[in-house]
Amino acid sequence: MLELFIPGRGAYRLEHLALDLNGTLAFDGRLIDGVAERLNALRQHLDVHLLTADTFGLVQEIEAELNLSSVRARSGADKLAFVEQLGPASVVAVGNGAVDADMLSAAALGIAVLGPEGLAREALQAADLAAPSILAALDLLLHPKRLVATLRL
Repeated sequence: MLELFIPGRGAYRLEHLALDLNGTLAFDGRLIDGVAERLNALRQHLDVHLLTADTFGLVQEIEAELNLSSVRARSGADKLAFVEQLGPASVVAVGNGAVDADMLSAAALGIAVLGPEGLAREALQAADLAAPSILAALDLLLHPKRLVATLRL
């Protein structure tokens, strides 16, 4: 669990990390360098969930590399339903696409990522903050005082 207090926003008790796969963790179906190491470190604090439509058909390779299974989520409604099933108050969600907007908005903490595929306006508007890369986004969770510094009111 990741617990933090953000002045002006309150206390957070995060238990789950819901991650869009393609465009966020992976580029053209291949995991971005540095992601696996950060996710392994985060697994000490959060249950990690991969959400994907498997656009490139390579999800099994990524699952093996990360030692994680994924959830098929072909639409924004699928991703939102998954976050709701986990309990939104305990979820930090990370994504870059328009299809990620609803889960970013519903989660206790939504992080939009500007990656090699870009960042959809809908995701940016739905998120609590934006990160310049997936590595920076994961580093925010590994060093939560950075979140406090950015989000305090």
